Amino acid sequence: MSDYKINTKCVQGGYTPGNGEPRQIPIVQSTTFKYATSEDMGKLFDLEASGYFYTRLQNPTNDMVAAKICDMEGGTAAMLTSSGQAANFYAIFNIANCGDHVVASSTIYGGTYNLFHVTMRKMGIDFTFVSPDCTEEELNAAFKPNTKAVFGETIANPALTVLDIEKFARAAHAHGVPLIIDNTFATPVNCRPFEWGCDIVTHSTTKYMDGHGAGVGGAIVDSGKFDWLAHADKFPGLCTPDDSYHGITYAEKFGQGGAFITKCTAQLMRDFGSIQSPQNAFLLNLGLESLHVRMPRHCENALAVAKYLKSHPKISFVTYPGLEGDKYYELAQKYMPNGTCGVVSFGFKGGRVAAETFMKHLKLAAIETHVADARTCTLHPASATHRQMNDQELAAAGITPDLVRFSCGIEDAADLIADIEQALAHV
Repeated sequence: MSDYKINTKCVQGGYTPGNGEPRQIPIVQSTTFKYATSEDMGKLFDLEASGYFYTRLQNPTNDMVAAKICDMEGGTAAMLTSSGQAANFYAIFNIANCGDHVVASSTIYGGTYNLFHVTMRKMGIDFTFVSPDCTEEELNAAFKPNTKAVFGETIANPALTVLDIEKFARAAHAHGVPLIIDNTFATPVNCRPFEWGCDIVTHSTTKYMDGHGAGVGGAIVDSGKFDWLAHADKFPGLCTPDDSYHGITYAEKFGQGGAFITKCTAQLMRDFGSIQSPQNAFLLNLGLESLHVRMPRHCENALAVAKYLKSHPKISFVTYPGLEGDKYYELAQKYMPNGTCGVVSFGFKGGRVAAETFMKHLKLAAIETHVADARTCTLHPASATHRQMNDQELAAAGITPDLVRFSCGIEDAADLIADIEQALAHV
């Protein structure tokens, strides 16, 4: 459906039923698939034929939904994972191994920061974190001979910094490595990073894509633009024979547009099994069908809330890249002219105590370890998602102890503002 607009892709991408077939994508709730001969199945294990043999690797329902997300992002191949964390782990681990190095933005989501800074370091992969506002000179200085990728978020969670995609893409490509961007907050409705030089996109589909708090999931999309063979020495996993698949060289057999996702599926999903359930993929598809309708409302509500908070005497700062005057407003206008996201971050003149008091008195907005949902939810990151960070790490991530992340749903903006107003009265 590459010729259609994003709105149409949200509704009809990924699956076209034939005569007499189900209008909605079928849920293939099966762990296994039957074949007539061992030879037929053997071709699947040798990657000589396409098909399914075990849902731990691939499932038809998942592939239909992945195809829709791929079409929405403008990629060449995609896969679903069990969560956004799994998607980010796979995207990095697919090309970076023990002894390798990755450059990452310092303002990424706390869970991803911990995955990189703690867990993957235990696996022997080193990370250098740079400010998204760094100069090109500072960014280039972060690279090492063993650097294998650059990672950032379109809109950081919850700092709401906007990544200068072109700047980071230039640096990545100058050093012969891909730029990987988590596009969860913007979604392909508001930003398609491939159009600005990004090579791999990830998503926590749990957020806006699902949109209803129904199913945890993730996705990885390949742009098909990065030439792995041109940098074969850096990516032996893609450019040399894989003994576990009878000597297949992914970049040669599946080409620039298919090598990354095929390896990620055949190796990582095979060995780690972080598959999204077919039922969750079905629910995700229902969310995708209305994504293009919901995102403008999320943005409209967030802008109204940001404008209200900006002039409130008890609020010390408001961060929203769609708000004129915001530090990242100009970058947001460049990369996301039709809207950013529905999340507003703000702080209190009364500090952490004021933030905690405010949270206790909200009635409509629910305190949840969640964000980007049809229903408004809120969180105090310093005591929740980012509590593993010390004050210095919090500051580097753009988070203060008094910061509240407020995720505007698709309710009436007047009701959201009224709820905020009555809660602020207690501060």
